[in-house]
Amino acid sequence: MTGKSLSEHIGDLGHRLAIEAHAAWLAARDPRVPWPARLLAIAVAAYALSPIDLIPDFIPVLGWLDDLLIVPLGLWVVRRLIPDPLWTELHAAAETASERPSSRAGLAFILLLWAMLLYLGYWAVRTSPWH
Repeated sequence: MTGKSLSEHIGDLGHRLAIEAHAAWLAARDPRVPWPARLLAIAVAAYALSPIDLIPDFIPVLGWLDDLLIVPLGLWVVRRLIPDPLWTELHAAAETASERPSSRAGLAFILLLWAMLLYLGYWAVRTSPWH
């Protein structure tokens, strides 16, 4: 019997969650989606795709619980608020996008943007009259 290892199952789950989060992001930008679903989709997709968590991942067990509970629960609620045919279309678009190669230029841009925001925060603190 040749089954998948635990790490392969976890990798598959992560891939499925990434596709669902991308579908939620597409839903947030689609005018056919009801506005409550769009607002929740923005929040869930931003949280799922952001490197910043409510509970940092380096805290044992608790750091992963937010990713294992908040993201799937939020995606489930978003999914329930969107009509089935529309969700199927958005999910197919997200799956198609996941098969394309990722953009290293886009990654570099996002990292540069984060670095600029961090520097701006540092500069604001250093030059504030209260420092």
